[in-house]
Amino acid sequence: MINLNDRVIIKKAVEKINKLAEKVDSLKIMHVCGSHEHTICKYGIRDVLPENISVVPGPGCPVCVTTQKEIDTAIYLADKGYVITTLGDMYRVPGSEKSLMEKQSEGCDVRIVYSISEAVKMAKKEKDKKFVFVAIGFETTAPTTGAELINLKNKDIDNFFILNCHRQTPPVMEFLLSEGVYLDAFICPGHVSTITGLKPYYEPCKKYNAPMVVAGFEPVDVLMAIIMILRQVINGEAKVENEYTRVVKPEGNVLAQKIINEVFESIDIPWRGFPVVKNGGFGLREEYRKFDIYEHEDIPEIKEKVPKGCICDKILRGEKLPTDCPLFGKVCTPLNPVGSCMVSDEGTCRIFYKYQRI
Repeated sequence: MINLNDRVIIKKAVEKINKLAEKVDSLKIMHVCGSHEHTICKYGIRDVLPENISVVPGPGCPVCVTTQKEIDTAIYLADKGYVITTLGDMYRVPGSEKSLMEKQSEGCDVRIVYSISEAVKMAKKEKDKKFVFVAIGFETTAPTTGAELINLKNKDIDNFFILNCHRQTPPVMEFLLSEGVYLDAFICPGHVSTITGLKPYYEPCKKYNAPMVVAGFEPVDVLMAIIMILRQVINGEAKVENEYTRVVKPEGNVLAQKIINEVFESIDIPWRGFPVVKNGGFGLREEYRKFDIYEHEDIPEIKEKVPKGCICDKILRGEKLPTDCPLFGKVCTPLNPVGSCMVSDEGTCRIFYKYQRI
């Protein structure tokens, strides 16, 4: 609930945006965080922006950017008798033919867990079974996976593995700028930035002359980030600024970074809707590869089958909005998701569906 003081500040911020917007031709800003999209949709921020200022969602949902091939791999392993442990959202994401939820209904052992540590406890208790944890997420969840593997490194456990789907956010932002996608600036993700700090944004900001502002998740945060970006554009600047100073520190979370660097190394990896993104993933370092399911199973080549009519790829790249999709709200709904963007609470289509109905 927004209190009276917030409303006064919001009104002033909107007035400021409109005034600054008179000094620019047009501006396309992308954010890469599902929580930012919640704020933008819930509070109708797009509706109060001038016509020459647009804020588009990008690949900010870890479930959404997990490739169909990775989901099909989890399904393949379930068919082979592995116990698949996964976070709730991944349970319902469609693969080429079925989801993990549907495989569970057919008798496969698929379990929803709240964390990797819960999956490890199951593996220790049921030593006659082999467990795979589907490890997804950006820099915010990679430390939890890393910390658990560090704890297991010298332990006697040979029935626990991970299907590593972790990804890094700044490289995909740079990819979007390098591929000629028309973008002027970024609202950087607040949660990711609490881990990474500001440093990963410096190089792409300078290289592509793209203003970048780390923002929090209140309506005022998003509006202030837009104001800060507009000021940079008007002044002919491109720098990294931190609107979310109450949480994000310039150096980030040093302990979490240490855990990530101990367990993972940067690798080139495809994202859903993207080709291979340079340094876009977290690969396990050699001393931790004993936990990588690919080291233990000869997994066949799996070809992806994109559902006809689904434009999740274009939505994730900021080229289209969910309302541009012919399936949105008709064939594709939260109860019957066709594409990954309709499954997770962080998915753009799911968010649009929720708030458009309201």
